[in-house]
Amino acid sequence: MTTLLATEPVTFSRLHAPTLCTLPDAVAENLRRVRAVTVVPIMAVVKADGYGHGAVTVARAAVAAGADWLGVTDVAEAVALREAGLDVPILSWLNPSGVDAEAAAAHRIDIAIGSVEELRQLIADAAEPVRVHLHLDTGMARGGCPLDDWSELFRLARSGRGRVEVVGLMGHLPRADEADPTANAAAVLRMRQGRDAMLRAGLGPVLVHLAATSGALTDPATHFGMVRIGAGLVGIDPSETTALVGASRWTAPVVHSALVPAGTAVGYGGTHLTARETHLAVIGVGYADGIPRELAAGAGVAIGGARHPIVGRVSMDQIVVDTGAALFPRGAVATVFGPDGGAVPSVQEWARWAGTIPHTVVTGIGARVRRSVA
Repeated sequence: MTTLLATEPVTFSRLHAPTLCTLPDAVAENLRRVRAVTVVPIMAVVKADGYGHGAVTVARAAVAAGADWLGVTDVAEAVALREAGLDVPILSWLNPSGVDAEAAAAHRIDIAIGSVEELRQLIADAAEPVRVHLHLDTGMARGGCPLDDWSELFRLARSGRGRVEVVGLMGHLPRADEADPTANAAAVLRMRQGRDAMLRAGLGPVLVHLAATSGALTDPATHFGMVRIGAGLVGIDPSETTALVGASRWTAPVVHSALVPAGTAVGYGGTHLTARETHLAVIGVGYADGIPRELAAGAGVAIGGARHPIVGRVSMDQIVVDTGAALFPRGAVATVFGPDGGAVPSVQEWARWAGTIPHTVVTGIGARVRRSVA
């Protein structure tokens, strides 16, 4: 077999560390593409550390591009954004550890409340008024106040004035990813019913918000007073109707390479046998770093301007790539995914190879992978 050197051999004292580079310009472009389809304010949701891209980095890029609000999972995440100098309104709506009422009031953080029990607790805890968005179950049964409890929620909110200030009403669309307005119709109706019931209860008018990325991109009836964009900021449209820009690039080094004969067993269990004499390149990332362990045939990475297939089982710290006639020496850089197109895989391709959704790919990248910003 004739060996073709893909790059000149280089002596490395240190290799290029596995790195996820966030691209703020892409975040800004995605925000602009959402802005083109709605006239209402936009909340940039940066939970899960900005969908794995860095909450502060994504938030700054989104706000600079015109986002009006920020959304997070809990008060501590919101406080970190405040400490980074972000001054726009922030909503925290999951609060898995409960609500730090003192911090919420001190840092001007709005809190979503989805049950009578939660609201009763917040009223008891609040020494200073806390801004509240009442969260209604609009058809998902995954948080949000059930219909039968609405009247009690509104009554309690009204009686708690002075400790809570109700400024918003929110819900979720359980079927927006279908990109069919008829699939959203029941949730839209429920949201309108909730808004009207709230007004009759003497609360409001308030900011009403229902749609996330898919609803914002596909169904204006879901927009109400604001839309919440999370996955869309980093280039993921769950409805797959709108071209967005990937907001990160994951690179990793070749840590070992070898020329092997036909019939060579690769990786644990020898599940792959080489069909010919070929070069194998070992890339220094594995399932501990976020490479899905179970991958469909065709999964690959880009090295030297071409895509090369992953062969054998994914290991905790490594994957093996068949590079054919091309020898890539230790220290050559592979691109796991990115927005570049061509040979470079996209996050969406990785999701298909793993039988999952792009969200799990970008949020699953491990702490060993260095973070950088372009």
